[in-house]
Amino acid sequence: MAKDKELNFEDAMIQLEDIVGELEHGDVPLEKAIELFQSGMKLSQLCSQKLEQVERRIEMIVEEDGELRKKPFGNQLDLDGSDLA
Repeated sequence: MAKDKELNFEDAMIQLEDIVGELEHGDVPLEKAIELFQSGMKLSQLCSQKLEQVERRIEMIVEEDGELRKKPFGNQLDLDGSDLA
């Protein structure tokens, strides 16, 4: 596996899916299963961190009092202006 810091989200997910598939198959020796599990946990953390970074960068533009304003991603408004979050 390449260094976790160099992986993009998609490559990390592919590797994680491969690990899960290998572990689900069930015929992996215990030591190998432990190594795979540890690698999977690192990949899972990496994916989670990357998703959090993206979420912080996403901003929605909404209209308030006739002006466009940037709002954090989690604060969504319905079309009538009522808060959905």
